[in-house]
Amino acid sequence: MGILWPRLLKFKRRKDSLVSFLVIMGLVDMAIGGIGGYGSLLLLGLSIVSGAIALRWRHPHPPEDIQPERIPQRYLPTKSSRSQLPLLSIPKKRPPD
Repeated sequence: MGILWPRLLKFKRRKDSLVSFLVIMGLVDMAIGGIGGYGSLLLLGLSIVSGAIALRWRHPHPPEDIQPERIPQRYLPTKSSRSQLPLLSIPKKRPPD
């Protein structure tokens, strides 16, 4: 679950950027209002988060069509039309006499 949770959040954040921004902004307001003792900021954050969730619920995205796997387009042929180069032989050095 530890690895799955960041991937899910990253996917949702890319998909619903406005809703994600509003939820984060509301959560920060709620945290500041709760820790600092500001009830109005806590209520403002709660209303922003609930409004963002309502916005997401009212306007769901249509399901994305599953696209078939694309075949990579190659610009060069897989096999060369020319023959391979000959292997180079390394001459052995003679030991000094």
